[in-house]
Amino acid sequence: MSYFPQITVIPYEGADSANPFAFKHYDPDAVVAGKTMKEQLRFAAAYWHTLTADLSDPFGAGTAVRGWNRFTGLDLAKARVEAAFELFVKLGVPYFCFHDRDIAPEGSSLRETNRNLDTIVALIKEHMQSTGVKLLWNTANMFTHPRFVHGAGTTSNADVYAYAAAQVKKGLEVGKELSAENYVFWGGREGYETLLNTDMRLELDNLARLYRMADDYAAEIGFNAQFLIEPKPKEPTKHQYDFDAATTIAFLQRYGLQDRFKLNLEANHATLAGHTFEHELRVARLHGMLGSLDANQGDMLLGWDTDEFPTDLYATTLTMYEVLQNGGIGRGGINFDAKVRRASFEPDDLFLAHIAGMDAYAKGLKTAARLIADGVFESAIERRYSSFKEGIGLDIVSDKATLASLEQYAFDHDDIRNVSGRQERLKALLNQYVLAAD
Repeated sequence: MSYFPQITVIPYEGADSANPFAFKHYDPDAVVAGKTMKEQLRFAAAYWHTLTADLSDPFGAGTAVRGWNRFTGLDLAKARVEAAFELFVKLGVPYFCFHDRDIAPEGSSLRETNRNLDTIVALIKEHMQSTGVKLLWNTANMFTHPRFVHGAGTTSNADVYAYAAAQVKKGLEVGKELSAENYVFWGGREGYETLLNTDMRLELDNLARLYRMADDYAAEIGFNAQFLIEPKPKEPTKHQYDFDAATTIAFLQRYGLQDRFKLNLEANHATLAGHTFEHELRVARLHGMLGSLDANQGDMLLGWDTDEFPTDLYATTLTMYEVLQNGGIGRGGINFDAKVRRASFEPDDLFLAHIAGMDAYAKGLKTAARLIADGVFESAIERRYSSFKEGIGLDIVSDKATLASLEQYAFDHDDIRNVSGRQERLKALLNQYVLAAD
């Protein structure tokens, strides 16, 4: 059966189209910066927000109207698979992502839970083979169930740690079975509420142990996916250990894991950490650890993870600028970890929201490619730091300078003159490029 009978495959119709169910900027076959848009953007749909979310909030019951919700248990899980792949194909997204508990319900025991998972994984595999849609990444949900109240890899309860390890083991097996290109670790409960009852060293050591065991088991079963860690500063835990890109990179370097892991960075998580998304991407890029993106945006007036579909063209342009400067997204992708608003409850809204996000990133890609081709920011940066290209500046960056030589130079050159950073001019140029016709 069809869960979206009124929707056809979404076409590209160009910027002048008035059809809400058509792409205005995302043309999957158009070549930008040497690759097709489909190859550059590697879009993915998030199973949790798209198929399982009911749009409830702390103050009200769910509002989502979904044709599959008349089922329960495994029948509901099977219906969601049918709806999911219909949506993926009609949107033209080449990838999808899921948590284990998104796709199959928990049973009365871990063994029964794994059997439920096996049933749905087999069904998903059939649909992947018939449609060509691929798995960008999967992960284990180790934050929803009450057993994880004190964390998973950082729990104070060894029995819970063992359960979490078993869940990760199964997740790696599922990833291999479905040929996932990445595997994500998101520590939703890996943090603390108060240091008064927290052994931080033990918790961090144990988290690193879990990652090492996962790496060892992936090698044992021949699962060569890229491992990703997704930083988030808070919510649900008051202070999560993977606070931001810099904190996560420091953790990986501390435990010798930097060669095995990269980062899956989310825009709204950057907001919660007090950063822009492009800041997080730049930090990861400079350390060679930019792995994948979760595409969404937050509300600047709200202090929590609103997970809105991305529509800010300035943000998507600066995001794709970092991705292109990185040489592309590699084995990662752009996953819409975003949910429609509570009042956007009709099935059609799932398509309209994804179209908006895909067009915003396509426009950002085109704009970023033009900015890089014209050297807009690079030339400004080169001029700004030109004093380090010769003379005493060249001595500094060549490691020839000493405190004594710099002191002597300062004695002889204490009439210092700075030049303008031209910040407003650069923002005006960014406006010009974003607003320009394609």
